[in-house]
Amino acid sequence: MRFLMSYSSSFATALSLWPLASLVLTVPILAFLYHRDGRLHLRATAGAYLSVLYALSLVCFTLLPLPTGNSGLGISYGIAPQLNPLGFVGDLQKDGASAIPQIVANIGFFVPLGLVFGRGFGWSLKRSMALGLLVSLLIETAQLTGLFFLYPHAYRTFDVDDLLWNVSGTAIGWSCAQALERALPSRRVEFANVTHMPSLLRRTVAFCLDMALVGVATVGTYIAARAALSLVGARPVAADLAAIAAAGLAFLAVEGIVPWLHDGSTPAGAVVRMSCQTTDRTPGRRLAFYAARLITLTSALAFAPVVIPIMAISWLLCRQMPYDFI
Repeated sequence: MRFLMSYSSSFATALSLWPLASLVLTVPILAFLYHRDGRLHLRATAGAYLSVLYALSLVCFTLLPLPTGNSGLGISYGIAPQLNPLGFVGDLQKDGASAIPQIVANIGFFVPLGLVFGRGFGWSLKRSMALGLLVSLLIETAQLTGLFFLYPHAYRTFDVDDLLWNVSGTAIGWSCAQALERALPSRRVEFANVTHMPSLLRRTVAFCLDMALVGVATVGTYIAARAALSLVGARPVAADLAAIAAAGLAFLAVEGIVPWLHDGSTPAGAVVRMSCQTTDRTPGRRLAFYAARLITLTSALAFAPVVIPIMAISWLLCRQMPYDFI
């Protein structure tokens, strides 16, 4: 019981961070589930958010608490690494049964990792174990280097045996995933079916990802323009103009040109398996549809307090966006 209580504060920290981390990761989580399953299932969605809690817990269990103050462990002195692959034998001989909980914990910490990647991602045993080894090595390196040299000394023990136990836990988790798959088969999409009647949530996820793509293009253009202008000694205001132009062109490409050429699927729409074209249209109506859609989305970005409520009302009353009526 005392051993378990030693992790209670770390788990409490993970729990406190879980809501914020889940909120930040909601769009990529939902995009992944839409892409993998073609729709959202309660069981899979709950598992995805529990995986976020697991990742936070793993970090908190292995790296917290951090050193504090001006002296002490990790600040003015450290802990020597344990590099003997058979060190656990000596621990068992010296401490007896009291050494077992730590070994069990090191195995147990990585069982969910094998479960998540064996079932959620469909990875093979070798691939899952390789990931377990890499994650374990990353954690042990952080412990050895004082959280990657954030602290002058190691404040947690680098133990080579932990690599063995962690990889073993990953293998056990993967085996559990296979047993669970036989008992409760997952509902993955085996072919690239695309819905032409996407839900509001799926539309929102796709739009957020598309805007992230536009943002990357805009920021990348700005950085490149600033670097080029600094080399020639030109005024940096031109970089702002270049970024604005890049944002406009990227938005036009992502929300107009790409879906026009790909049956209504934007780059993110292809990821979440949706098309914005809810029905077949004649060439003239199709052109009017995309023009209205571009105007609506641009207005939603520029005049969000006015346009977004109108779009929401349209969806609530008719299950369509304003441009879908064309």
